[in-house]
Amino acid sequence: MRIWGKVLGFLFGLMLTKNIIGALFGAWLGHRFDKGIGLDFSGLGGAKSDTERQAAFFYSTFSVMGYIAKASGQVTHHEIAFASAYMDKLGLNADLRRQAQDAFRDGKTTGFPLEERLRQLKSAVNNRQDLLLLFLEIQIQVAFADGRLDQSEREVLHKIAQNLGYSATELDKLLEMIIAGAQFHQQGKNAGNASFAQSGQQLANAYKVLGVTEQSSASDIKKAYRKLMSQHHPDKLVAKGLPPEMMESAKQKAQDIQAAYELINAQTRQH
Repeated sequence: MRIWGKVLGFLFGLMLTKNIIGALFGAWLGHRFDKGIGLDFSGLGGAKSDTERQAAFFYSTFSVMGYIAKASGQVTHHEIAFASAYMDKLGLNADLRRQAQDAFRDGKTTGFPLEERLRQLKSAVNNRQDLLLLFLEIQIQVAFADGRLDQSEREVLHKIAQNLGYSATELDKLLEMIIAGAQFHQQGKNAGNASFAQSGQQLANAYKVLGVTEQSSASDIKKAYRKLMSQHHPDKLVAKGLPPEMMESAKQKAQDIQAAYELINAQTRQH
């Protein structure tokens, strides 16, 4: 059952008109969207409305997630666990979870039109680079779910990045930042039990999270921090087309960026 359009249509109608009639009208429009597009996405090449952008991002995220999971020839339990945990983190209701699972299965099918889906995503979100960046970061996390990247996964990521407008150099830097971010996030959870060596590694990862080095000036570090916070600001991303249910990813990323910057500043003050 496709309800994404109806749910968002109802909410948007209620927000815009502040009455139940507008909400019901929005739900009806959403129903037309579900019926006409749903998870097929054949008509999203010129999508421009908030509902279509959010639906495009939602479907593309999970279908490409499935494509990456199958890249090495067999979907591992790590990748399935990541997808399931990601759905849990988003707090999807039963119907939206089914849609996410259907999209994940679509991505695993032979002949999945990856390049066409990415083209439709870019068009649907009006080529907004901050949304495409978050999308790419999520896919990197999927590929790295088992703690490593094999050659087939790396090749798929390069293909995705290229289709989204990122160079191989930009992807490699982003890979380093994402991997360091995952380690930094985990180290933050274990901060109370960290040894001196582990604290040093956390600081090294903090620099990588911001895409800077220990030799970078305070001005450059601050500039990198502000740029990343602007790119991952949850409210801004939702306004540009990120489904509200997927805000948690942006929140966590923003929190890690903030924590990394604060750790670097604290270390600088000590010296």
